[in-house]
Amino acid sequence: MSSPIGITFRKPAENATITDVVREKYGAAARRVLDLDAPTSCCGPTSSCCGGTEFNGSVDPITANLYVNGETDELPNAAVLASLGCGNPTALAQLEAGQVVLDLGSGGGIDVILSARRVGPTGKAYGLDMTDDMLALARRNAADAGIPNVEFLKGQIEAIPLPDASVDVIISNCVINLSGDKRTVLAEAFRVLKPGGRFAVSDVVVRGDVPAAMRRSMELWVGCVAGALEETEFTRLLADVGFVDASVEPTRIYRVEDARQFLEESGVASQVNLDAIDGKFMAAFVRAVKPHPSA
Repeated sequence: MSSPIGITFRKPAENATITDVVREKYGAAARRVLDLDAPTSCCGPTSSCCGGTEFNGSVDPITANLYVNGETDELPNAAVLASLGCGNPTALAQLEAGQVVLDLGSGGGIDVILSARRVGPTGKAYGLDMTDDMLALARRNAADAGIPNVEFLKGQIEAIPLPDASVDVIISNCVINLSGDKRTVLAEAFRVLKPGGRFAVSDVVVRGDVPAAMRRSMELWVGCVAGALEETEFTRLLADVGFVDASVEPTRIYRVEDARQFLEESGVASQVNLDAIDGKFMAAFVRAVKPHPSA
């Protein structure tokens, strides 16, 4: 079975949880990079230049071209090859020197390394991931990059292993969609942020209704599509857990022709009217702020 990000994995067991499928798929992605004798240029056999994987000869419309020219030049090639996101949260989050940053679902570590450079030696960047192989890859990438102010933690984004009010900025790159309990994720993000701290994530967001067949597909869920929140629901959930000033800024609108190939290969194209989902999915930058107690 071929996924939107070019990973082949077994069809999920009927009783498999979303967490199980996510762990298997992203573990396989990490192992593929760990086992690969990666070339020194940014264009590897699984990556477009730079920040996207290829599938069946075409560039994945979700993960392609997320990082500006030169931004990844000094990163280990393995970090670029393992980048499976839908945006560039480090560029949009406006990080400052001395801040503490947490990346939810840090994968191969590309956004953690970029964040660590932006916050400088007086700051720190944490990466949180539940997949052993991704953690191993991320730690190797950070060592290869010579970045000392990083720490990768094992855990789930529904139970962040950090104290209350310990983080200035939370970023994430197409990971919150992968959770089956998004309210808990957002509540945990609120808990670990300091008062005045910022939630600044890239994610796939839906405008309006989408066919039920897409929502039922575990494969598409792991590809960041089927689990996407509707944009007004996202801002409502942020407000429900305590955030203020929530906003959704589209950064890339997905047209049906961009996605037709992987939808057809996933068997969904025959079940839905593809024209009905044209423009419904978008990559977006989602912002919110944890208010001060007096606010």
